[in-house]
Amino acid sequence: MRVLWVKAGKLLPVHTGGRIRSYNILRHLATQHHVTIFSYYQGKQDRSYDEELNQHFPNSVCIATGAPGNGSPRLQRTLHYLTKVCLPAPYAVSQFNSKAVRRALRHYLRSSRFDVAVCDFLAATLNFPSQLPTPTVLFQHNVEAMLWQRQSRGGENLIARLGFRLEAAKMKRYEPLAIRKFDHVVAVSESDRRGMWEVPDDRITVVPTGVDVAKFDGNELATISDPVVVFIGTMDWEANIDGIEFFCREIWPMILVRVPDAKLQIVGREPDLRVKRLACASIEVTGTVPSVLEYLRRAAVVIVPLRIGGGTRLKIYEAMAMGKVVVSTSIGAEGLDVHPDQDIVLVDEPSEFAHRVIQLLLDENLRLKYGREAVKTVSQYDWAIIARRFEDVLAKTIANRDSSRNPK
Repeated sequence: MRVLWVKAGKLLPVHTGGRIRSYNILRHLATQHHVTIFSYYQGKQDRSYDEELNQHFPNSVCIATGAPGNGSPRLQRTLHYLTKVCLPAPYAVSQFNSKAVRRALRHYLRSSRFDVAVCDFLAATLNFPSQLPTPTVLFQHNVEAMLWQRQSRGGENLIARLGFRLEAAKMKRYEPLAIRKFDHVVAVSESDRRGMWEVPDDRITVVPTGVDVAKFDGNELATISDPVVVFIGTMDWEANIDGIEFFCREIWPMILVRVPDAKLQIVGREPDLRVKRLACASIEVTGTVPSVLEYLRRAAVVIVPLRIGGGTRLKIYEAMAMGKVVVSTSIGAEGLDVHPDQDIVLVDEPSEFAHRVIQLLLDENLRLKYGREAVKTVSQYDWAIIARRFEDVLAKTIANRDSSRNPK
């Protein structure tokens, strides 16, 4: 197959859940098919990124839109948001809209150079034409309307909450309309599939989250003597900020009463000021680290205390692949094939969350029991297996378009 993969925002470095999922599927697809990455991003042209992407995926197409991005000054991003606030599309989508991208993408889709295209995330949808000359799959890593609805309940101040609510309302209207123009939709979990109730069953397929089993190898379960609790995530993401603030405020003090020498490590890039303020004698905020592997290896317990969010959390499968016991909220593990009280601990009430972490910190045999079951569970979700399922969806989409054009 000749595949055109369209992504709003950079694919590299591979340090967020969405990028990890896309990159690993692409890496396996490229071993069997001709894959062209169409990557467009905000800000000025980044030649080092363009060159690195072409090293990973030759013949990639890179376009810099010049619009303010995450690395731009806050005032510049705020002004850019205000120019888009009256548009019907949510800012999470409209900020990536670009005339140059639309023109180039229309050319590629009409050129007959590709058998199938992939729109990676909802963020790229505005740049696709309403009529798609090439069969196209929308890769939905989240149900965005659900994600924004949950975020609208939070926010660090009144203005932030109002902004979240406005964006949530826009997303609720926009997402169902945008989805309809694509031939097929890939969801990452059954719960996400149910959240996209507007999509007919024959036009949506679940391709679950995977894990690099060889990289996160937990077959030799290590003995951990130090009571180290680890949280891993991008620390400027609101769901992670809310979750770790909640944990440190409501749960961590109860753990310290029973395990006074316990240490919490908050591991992740670009920690928000609210996260940095959590640092103290018992809490370390690492910021960006070269690799999370060493932190996972030293962890006695991995926590995922999320209260908002969508899609699926790759960090849970990565920790499980290393034989680590994960204590998560039900939202944190939503959509994953896990088995509570067998290969993971799921709990939502703060005192019970603290109790289960304490129990695990004090009982090495119990940790090892969970770890062995966790390794068994995730072994069936290696990225090579997941990529084949994605490949099947692409082939099916091409075949369905061909059959509709040439009915018997």
